[in-house]
Amino acid sequence: MNKNQVELGTQSVGKLLLKYSVPAIIGMMVNALYNVVDRIFIGNIPEVGSMAIAGLGVTMPILTIALAFGMLVGVGSATNVSIKLGQGKKEEAQNIIGTGMLLSVVLGVSLTILGLIFSEQILTLFGASEATLYYAKSYTDIIIVGTTFSIMAMFFNNVIRGDGSPKLSAIIMTVGCVTNIILDALFIFKFNMGIKGAATATIISQAITAMWGLSYYLRKKSNLEFKLSTVRLNKNAAKSILAIGVSPFAIQLAASLVQVISNQSLKTYGGDLAIGAMATISSISMIFLMPSFGISQGMQPIVGFNYGAKKYDRAKRALQICLIASTGIFVIGAMIINIAPEFLVGMFNSDPELMGITINGLKKYTVTLPILSVGIIGTNYIQSIGKAKMSILLSLLRQCIFLIPLIMVLPKFLGLDGVWFSQPVADIIAIVIIATVLVKEVKSYSKVNEEEAAA
Repeated sequence: MNKNQVELGTQSVGKLLLKYSVPAIIGMMVNALYNVVDRIFIGNIPEVGSMAIAGLGVTMPILTIALAFGMLVGVGSATNVSIKLGQGKKEEAQNIIGTGMLLSVVLGVSLTILGLIFSEQILTLFGASEATLYYAKSYTDIIIVGTTFSIMAMFFNNVIRGDGSPKLSAIIMTVGCVTNIILDALFIFKFNMGIKGAATATIISQAITAMWGLSYYLRKKSNLEFKLSTVRLNKNAAKSILAIGVSPFAIQLAASLVQVISNQSLKTYGGDLAIGAMATISSISMIFLMPSFGISQGMQPIVGFNYGAKKYDRAKRALQICLIASTGIFVIGAMIINIAPEFLVGMFNSDPELMGITINGLKKYTVTLPILSVGIIGTNYIQSIGKAKMSILLSLLRQCIFLIPLIMVLPKFLGLDGVWFSQPVADIIAIVIIATVLVKEVKSYSKVNEEEAAA
């Protein structure tokens, strides 16, 4: 075992979480800022900002689909690398990285081709109107070209952190985000490229992130020895990647489906501006959700390694610390949203009508924010210990199984408010179930320890 692997099994769990979660939080925040910054700049384009951000709202399902494939390969690869290292199977970990790299390229190219052929039909299906289709298509056609870079960036961000270099992962993502911000301002306002400038800035930044991640392995800087011979479709490695990665993939794919249904409902009960309001609400929510996702991703290699090494007490301790930290962040986020909603919404657009719709929706949509840590951390914990099927089911409860019927039913009684309240109601029902599963899982460790002691 190398130094990083020894630390995963012996060092203080609290210190390990700081080492892995802080860079992961930075990485997730940076990843979120790609979209958030785009929406801030686009929403402030003179004269057309409100319609432009509504058009951008229509593209959200497409961006989420790309993210889904990135997480399929990235999280699936990173989780398996951690588990294999915990089991002392270094060669299998190397095969997983090579196979994941190839899958990233194949999936990215395939999605680009399909997206460019059917972009207009897809956007219309996703809620674009005659007024917003131009802005949605202008942004999407460029973003789709960079899909391969987007998936590769997500893959490298995860595996570099999983193989023991969380700081480098965070640095790479941060540089990409700063580049995106600078290019956004330059292309949108200096070169007057409008919404096309925002898309161009994003794909250039993601390309830089992906290439830097690739160079980390090509220059043999990784803790795992990288061989070009591993960049092939290893059947067993691919199966293990997809088996674990399918859980976050399902979450994001379900989120994309929800966004499509939500856009249609928003368009029916609130028009184009309601879609623009949701784009802003999701961006603000993302700012507070990403730290929790970062904590859960930082937890992943620690839980994966220790669970694989049968050190269940350490896995349980990591879970407890992450739940407490994540809950604290959500409570602070809920306070900020309720104290200063005008400031948060005003960053994206200052149109009075759009601001009114957005502030009303934001307060209702985020009402359950303080309790979300159980859903996010709990589901990720189940995923990190390799129980993919259960993790998928738990993920779909909140994002699909309960949410979709609620979006379709509640607006019939509450109008636009029904759309805003759908997510909180789904959260409450799902979190009760997730908490029950989590408690049962943790309690089972005591029984295993007793049986091993008796043997």
